[in-house]
Amino acid sequence: MALFKSPKKRSSSPSYVSTLTIIVFIALCVLGAWMLTSNSVVTPQTQSDEDTATRTAIDTSATTNDELSSSEDSHETTAKSKGNRKDTPTAAFGDNPGHLPDDAIKSDDKNSNNESQKQHIAISDSQLSEESSLTQKEQASVIHEAGSDSDVKISEPEKVQQSSTEASDGNKKDGEKQTIGQQQYVQSFDTQGSKTGEDEANKEQLREDKGEVEITKKDEKVISQEEQRDMSQQDSDAASKGTSSREVSEKNENQKKAKAGKKGGKAKKPWSTQAAQSQKENKRQKGESNSAEKLEDHTWYLCNVTAGSDYIPCLDNEKALKQLRTTKHYEHRERHCPEDPPTCLVPLPPGYKTPIQWPSSRDKIWYHNVPHTKLAEVKGHQNWVKVTGEFLTFPGGGTQFIHGALHYIDFVQQAEPSIAWGKHTRVILDVGCGVGSFGGFLFERDVIAMSFAPKDEHEAQVQFALERGIPAISAVMGSQRLPFPSRVFDLVHCARCRVPWHADGGMLLLELNRVLRPGGYFVWSATPVYQKLEEDVEIWKEMTSLTKSICWELVTINKDELNRVGAAIYRKPTSNECYEQREQNEPPMCKDDDDPNAAWYVPLQACIHRMPVDKAERGAKWPEAWPRRLQKAPYWLNSSQIGIYGKPAPQDFAADNERWKNVVDELSNIGITWSNVRNVMDMRAVYGGFAAALKDLPVWVFNVVNVHSPDTLPIIYERGLFGIYHDWCESFSTYPRSYDLLHADNLFSKLKDRCKLVAVMAEVDRIIRPGGKLIVRDESTTLSEVEILLKSLHWEIIFNKIQEGMLCAKRGKWQPDSLASS
Repeated sequence: MALFKSPKKRSSSPSYVSTLTIIVFIALCVLGAWMLTSNSVVTPQTQSDEDTATRTAIDTSATTNDELSSSEDSHETTAKSKGNRKDTPTAAFGDNPGHLPDDAIKSDDKNSNNESQKQHIAISDSQLSEESSLTQKEQASVIHEAGSDSDVKISEPEKVQQSSTEASDGNKKDGEKQTIGQQQYVQSFDTQGSKTGEDEANKEQLREDKGEVEITKKDEKVISQEEQRDMSQQDSDAASKGTSSREVSEKNENQKKAKAGKKGGKAKKPWSTQAAQSQKENKRQKGESNSAEKLEDHTWYLCNVTAGSDYIPCLDNEKALKQLRTTKHYEHRERHCPEDPPTCLVPLPPGYKTPIQWPSSRDKIWYHNVPHTKLAEVKGHQNWVKVTGEFLTFPGGGTQFIHGALHYIDFVQQAEPSIAWGKHTRVILDVGCGVGSFGGFLFERDVIAMSFAPKDEHEAQVQFALERGIPAISAVMGSQRLPFPSRVFDLVHCARCRVPWHADGGMLLLELNRVLRPGGYFVWSATPVYQKLEEDVEIWKEMTSLTKSICWELVTINKDELNRVGAAIYRKPTSNECYEQREQNEPPMCKDDDDPNAAWYVPLQACIHRMPVDKAERGAKWPEAWPRRLQKAPYWLNSSQIGIYGKPAPQDFAADNERWKNVVDELSNIGITWSNVRNVMDMRAVYGGFAAALKDLPVWVFNVVNVHSPDTLPIIYERGLFGIYHDWCESFSTYPRSYDLLHADNLFSKLKDRCKLVAVMAEVDRIIRPGGKLIVRDESTTLSEVEILLKSLHWEIIFNKIQEGMLCAKRGKWQPDSLASS
């Protein structure tokens, strides 16, 4: 018995353990079943509902890593069953939104984006937003589209629309991808700035000089959607491959951190791989090497054109001129640039000599530098120009001031003392300038004149002015707006300028009205003012009617007894009151969406632009008297506006002045002899700080604001300087050999994406005089390319600090022997 009892007791222990094990196993099964029922079972939906739920779970980031980890077992179970059942809908982790509208399931990213974009398109009270929010190219584009009755939308809130097709199970092919569609985006610079976290992004935006700016928020949306697609694909891959949810959740956590970084404005790109970085750098170095080899191998030729040594590509385009349908509005004197900018070199005239220095050059120039005598033959009796041995001399006269420009200048001031040359009146526009004597002698009254005349039968008149050291461009009052902002000139002058102001509904006079400051003067010295011939009487009658209809006040009509001429002086109104009281709305007021600052290839219209109403708006007040206006920030800049360099606008303005204040000494130390310099161009001006720093030198600086850059030209005029809009992918409207010094600050690197550097350097070689100097500030790669081209042009490199971002070179008289093919 004892033998049997002992084994019985030993067997009861294993039986008890087995029973306990079974009970625990059953409990675990029940618990597991409950967990599966509560966490994994999803009511089957249609495929579109499933897509919405999945997309919503990702967009709203509702699923946290903890939730993913806690449902690890259920995820694996679902993944396995999903792999066996092809038609089973994919389970969405997190809350199922059901049939919610799209607006209800958009992510916070999109909501914050919409708020930002609403602020972006809000009408700003600040003038810098109005003047600088668009580049000149974009302003002109808007006007063109508006003129063709198209639906123009600037800075409209963007919605990145997407239609996604996601795989319903892990067995579907990898070739099925999400497709993303985007609306066309029209970008504008936002100089107003946003919040502190976005300041750095604004700096980058505002430093861009291309019309197409990186659309940071749009890029972030697209990147965000790509991340969502990747995260969804990772979940699917994990299910099909048996990857643990913990690994998936770690990947997703990294994705979310990158996304959070973007929201904070601290990250603009996803993490890059070493392979991608290396590939990009190798490609860059290879491209740089190929580019350098191509530049070194470039062969220069002389331009084979009818204009010879006076060639202006955009004004001497014979092919384009032959295709013109009409020349009624002087279309043949306007710009018609070749499709491919020329890369040939303009020859020197035989016997060319180093130009005579200012101020002697105002009175005489070398004949062989501008070998034209026709004007001396037809205008010599009016003291325009005479041939005197090897010189062309300029007695200082003109059609309306035979006895000298200075007497005439004083006559105008006596007729209307409020003009106050050099104090109240600083920047003027001289229409039909002839050889530039009026502007040349205004320097003695501390006034600068933007003089222009067409390249016409008055042979080389603008070229004479430039050779004399007087600012001028080749342009015409024709069918397009002048390349200047609105409301910038203190006075406009026309002395027998031969412009039919009364024709076409006064369209040309209305263009003067656009560029003239409110309260500014128009001085018209022409035969209809003081002669009684039938034609003159009729023109005077029409001009009287036109000037009244546009609310110009006839201030005075005076006669110059010495020159036996007369001048009528008009004044532009300072408010809209007169316009509103007119009995007839003729000429009509311009449409509200007509931007008066758009001036790059914009057709003229016979309409009146309204006066500024807000006292804080540009044009509401007259600028400070000269020279105070030079260093003082315009009243319409305020601290709520963000400037080009990312600071509040007034501080930005001051920083630009500070940057250039020592530039005279700097350039003197690298080989610039200022006594040899008269005509200067800042090829990429911002606020005009470079020109302001040269104020006390006997030079004038032409400020060029690129049409793809923020529109700061009104600021330059406000401070008593002058300039013009231009695109350096085209030829400039000036004669060859016009300038002694060209200054290019971070220009060429920004042009390389849009045009060939070879063509730009050919243009530089065209407009600078032999002996003239080019100063380039840019990044090292671009400087190296510029240096290669300058050496191929046989320029002398007189200062080379490429790693420090600066290069200075001097043009010689070298020219190739061969002509380009015609």
